[in-house]
Order: sequence, then structure tokens, then C-alpha cells
Amino acid sequence: MIEQRVWLAPMGGEAACAPLVAAVAEAGGFGWLGGAYLAPARLAAVIGQIRELTARPFGVNLFIPQAWRRDARREAAFLEALAPHHAVLGLPPPALPERFEEDFEAQLAVLRELRVPVIGFTFGDPGAARVAALHADGAQVVGTATNVPEALQLQASGCDAVIAQGAEAGAHRGSFIGPRDAGLVGTLALVPQVVDAVAIPVVAAGGIADARGVAAAQALGASAAAVGTAFLLADECPVSDAYRAALQAGAAHDTVLTQAFSGRWARGLANRFTLDTDALVQRGDLPDFPIPNALTRPLRQASAQAGSADYLSLWAGQALPLARRAPAAEIVRRLAAGWRP
Repeated sequence: MIEQRVWLAPMGGEAACAPLVAAVAEAGGFGWLGGAYLAPARLAAVIGQIRELTARPFGVNLFIPQAWRRDARREAAFLEALAPHHAVLGLPPPALPERFEEDFEAQLAVLRELRVPVIGFTFGDPGAARVAALHADGAQVVGTATNVPEALQLQASGCDAVIAQGAEAGAHRGSFIGPRDAGLVGTLALVPQVVDAVAIPVVAAGGIADARGVAAAQALGASAAAVGTAFLLADECPVSDAYRAALQAGAAHDTVLTQAFSGRWARGLANRFTLDTDALVQRGDLPDFPIPNALTRPLRQASAQAGSADYLSLWAGQALPLARRAPAAEIVRRLAAGWRP
């Protein structure tokens, strides 16, 4: 996997699809599927589709389960905040679903059964026992770190490589040690610190969207560069028309960190929903992740169907102004030009 110097970041949700993963792999990059939101049966089907499209290696990334608790007061407050937005889109009043997240162990069992060659984890340490079991299957294991202590813990558990996720990166922060700001180190500062601290390959992520960013990652000591936001504009990326239009129109706008959609901090473009829920976020009054993620799903889906970006989670990193629409193979080629042999 480290032989491929350009990695597709493991984007979940709308962007998680076989054609994009396969196109990146076929172009000489390393393709990742963000599998955290896929039910086990759907996850198996998408892995099968990837293998129909490419014989090259690829990876699947999952979220480490989070400790969370129910809080009736916070859930009621969030449902109340969602209600007027549901009304705007003609949806019935929001209600608590039967379940809030996919079965992690069942997802992991699918990856092991299907012999996925590289398995990644975000939001935590998979643990030495789990890593050893995956190694026994013949898989390589990659963790995500946003600071040096996280990288050291992942190395201690036996991970084969670590993605150093800088603060510039779009979507969810992978932090799991320390307060939020301990995981908001910029890529330029984070990567060399992690490179110096661990003996395993380090992959730079965050703020990389062109050949200059890849060259910088190499100069900082990274073994590869992971790119997400630039691939959101790939022809093979199936994001909704409203999402794509917002990315292109919002290229000159600042991104924001918000918990509003999922309960965890994530970076994306501001929209009506992030602005209207900002006070709730600032009070720290949201239910625990993954409860908000489940509760906002109907709103996000309806917004996409209505062609509106007002209620979409418009995940994007700070390098969005550098992204250009193109086939995935062309994006890989442009990025790879920054890596010097």
C-alpha cells in the first residue's frame, strides 16, 4: 500500500462507492472505501463491486465504536431543533430511530471473511489483539492519528502505518486522545512530529489537493499523501448535484468545524443547518455521537432529493479552492506529479 504515494482518503456517506475506489486504484493510487455507514450486507456488496472493477489492492475503513449514553433531555432538545427544518422539507416530525449505528463487529467480520487486504480505523485504537488477529488473516492495518500520543498508541498496538490527519482535513476529526484542540494540529506541524515519533510509515492528510501539497508531504517525511476533498469533484464521485454545486460555488468560502450533523467535530462548508444549530453546538447540548447522525439522516436525504444544500453535511477540507472537476485518473496523475523518485 505504501508503494502507492497518492491515497484516496476513506470518505464515507455519499462519496463511498466502488467506481471511485477502483478508478483511483487503476490509476496507480491507493483506493479506500469509507465503510462505517454501510450495513454489513451492503458493505460486502460494494467490496464485490470494487473487485469486479479492479484487481489492484484497496482498503476499507471503519469507525472504532464510541462509548455513548442516552440523555432524554438532550435528545428532546435536538428533536425540537430539527422539527422546523423537517417542516421546511415537508417531512414528518423527527423521531428516534430503532438503531443509531451499524454493527461494528459484523462489519469487521465481513472484511475478514472477504479478505480485504488493508483495513483502516478512525476514532480510536483497534487494540493489539484485534490487530494481531487481522495480521493473522494476512491483512495490513492502518490507524488515524491527530496528535503524537495517538500515533504512538496505534504503533504500540501493531498498526502497519498511521494516517496523520491535520486540522485542515475535511469531514470527521479522528481524534481519540485529549480535548478537541489537541487534535487540531496543522498538517505542516503534525506530520514531521509523527514521523519523528514512530517507526512505521506515516501518511499525510489534510490540506493536500494538488502536486504542491504532495511534494510538501514528501518533504515532511511522509511515505504517502491521502487526499479527500479533491476527489469529491471526481467524475466518479456520486455526491448529489446539490453537494457538488455547493463545493464548486463555495470554493472561496471558509470551512467550519461543527458537531451539528453527527455529534462529533467535523469540517465542512457552512449552510443553513450549521448556522441555525450553532448555538446548540456552542452550549455543548447535543446528544452523544452517533445519535445526531442518525437523527439528521432523513433531513440530509430529503435535502439532497430536493436539490438543496441547506441541510446537507457538506464535508470539505481547507484545500477546497484548489480542487478541480476531472476524472479520478486525471486527479491522481496531477497529484502524483508532486512526488519525486
